[in-house]
Amino acid sequence: MAVPASPIKTLDKNGEEITSVGFDRFGFDSEVQLDVLRSLYLRPHYVLSANDIHSVPSAAEDKEHAKFTQGTDYQSKSIFHPDTNSISYTTLSRFPPVKLLPPSARKRILVTGGAGFVGSHLVDRLMLLGHEVTVIDNFFTGSKTTVSHWIGHPNFEMVRHDVVEPFMIECDQIYHLACPASPPHYQFNAVKTIKTSFMGTLNMLGLAKRTKARFLISSTSEVYGDPEVHPQTEEYWGHVNPIGPRACYDEGKRVAETLTYGFQRQDGVDVRVARIFNTYGPRMNPYDGRVVSNFIVQALKGENMTVYGDGKQTRSFQYVHDLIDGLIALMNSDESRPVNIGNGDEFTIGEFAELVRDIVEKVQEEDGVKRTKRVEIVYEPMPTDDPQKRRPDTTRAKEQLQWQPRWTVKMGLEEMVRYYKAKMAEGSL
Repeated sequence: MAVPASPIKTLDKNGEEITSVGFDRFGFDSEVQLDVLRSLYLRPHYVLSANDIHSVPSAAEDKEHAKFTQGTDYQSKSIFHPDTNSISYTTLSRFPPVKLLPPSARKRILVTGGAGFVGSHLVDRLMLLGHEVTVIDNFFTGSKTTVSHWIGHPNFEMVRHDVVEPFMIECDQIYHLACPASPPHYQFNAVKTIKTSFMGTLNMLGLAKRTKARFLISSTSEVYGDPEVHPQTEEYWGHVNPIGPRACYDEGKRVAETLTYGFQRQDGVDVRVARIFNTYGPRMNPYDGRVVSNFIVQALKGENMTVYGDGKQTRSFQYVHDLIDGLIALMNSDESRPVNIGNGDEFTIGEFAELVRDIVEKVQEEDGVKRTKRVEIVYEPMPTDDPQKRRPDTTRAKEQLQWQPRWTVKMGLEEMVRYYKAKMAEGSL
């Protein structure tokens, strides 16, 4: 068991401590203790070294993680062989405790893209809540390791499948998240991206129609393109270049929304549309070209941090736990119009780079890491069609879902820095 440590307090925007995420609303209880959730992503997976098979994690290492996870540990104990740089995997000895629900309250939930960044956090939450979860993913950008701690659990099923092909299953709710979401990934094969957005959504809506399941699609703030209205409300139609390099994603998501409302009007399918704004958190692919992961990995490695353009373009970032709260609230509410889910706190990219640098330095100092020099922030030319301003108007989410972001950018970044730091320590980054 981990060494007791004075816990790191996570404070929300009002300075109150966050001990749990989620809420009991719309007849669906989504509340989970934060330390249990953290134990699924904030510890290195393998801590035993082959040089000393019977050793336990160093007291310092255990104490470090106990600050966050408070002694809760459900990761596998694989053995790392430093001499041959190889790893001997083991299965889990015990799964995290999940809520025991009566059959009437237990839902069968399908999550497409469930091995991705957002999907894996949604899966963790739904599993801890005691529901039966099936993940389908083709692992184009997702990774099996994000949900591997649930494989073998009686309530969990992982299927390698591409949503472009039809899929048959019985379910009560469908969270349709499958689609690459970062520019290098969705531009890598533009035709495949459009196909995933259209055919994937068509197949999942067909499934929802047949099973009478409620269907939620993760749309995106990219449907607004490079907006001329600021901040963006759900009524804004957008300003999109239909033939630019980002169009495969932007227009793909726009047509997916069209299709979703087509099924609602024509076939009476129960639909929800979440327009997700910039989100960050543990399990983001560190090399997917998104600004948050770029900055953190560069700063941790002591490399210069790259800002594109003059650093004056603005972004608003929400932490992944806030997003999952929003998605679950939307799915179980009666709101069938599109809903923006994002954080209204706006930063320039230049300010954000400085904030990341400060937090990385703070974590390194706390952990006794010596820096040889301070990382520099360097500026490079701006990519095509990169929006200058993007900030959600989340009035609808506040009024209809009673949802608003709780995590400050600082607090979320600190968790993410610790996640990447643990990944680097175990050699998987």
